Amino acid sequence: MAHAPASSPVTRWLACAVLVTVLLLTTGPAGARVIKSSTAGFSLEHELVLPVSPGEAFDAMTGDISGWWDHSFSGTPKALYIEPRPGGGFYEIFDDSGDGALHASVTYADRGRLLRFVGPLGLAGNAFTMSVTVTYEPHADGTLVKLSVNSMGIMEDGWDEAVDQVWHHFLFERLKPYVEAGKHRGGSRTKD
Repeated sequence: MAHAPASSPVTRWLACAVLVTVLLLTTGPAGARVIKSSTAGFSLEHELVLPVSPGEAFDAMTGDISGWWDHSFSGTPKALYIEPRPGGGFYEIFDDSGDGALHASVTYADRGRLLRFVGPLGLAGNAFTMSVTVTYEPHADGTLVKLSVNSMGIMEDGWDEAVDQVWHHFLFERLKPYVEAGKHRGGSRTKD
């Protein structure tokens, strides 16, 4: 294969294209400016024991979660649920017309073993995402539920503590008493 001489039109065109690309990458478009450029992340974990089987614990944390999940955009959602299947959504439906929010997407669901969903949850509208993994392990007193959150993106100071407190609230102040009182058994789910 023959090479183009150093002064050929192809060589000059390639040199100009490389120069323009370098200039664009280093200077950016006219009038554009970076407002904030930082990324951060955090990880957190919580563990609790629920007095039910792993399958029942999984069921209590999926499907209709309005009995224990009390944070929403609308204040009084018509529906709040997690579809426990790959590709399923974590939805808040505001009203009869179907307006609402997708808080996260389910990426892994194995009833009684593992649930994972990814999304901004209550921090929608920010360049921020969380991967939430919940595992269910048999325990002498029922099921050991382990929740881990890994996050990254542009975040404000204090979000790590706030997210940790919110998960503590959901798990220990809402979910645990909800399950212990047997309120999770009110639906038409398959029981173990």
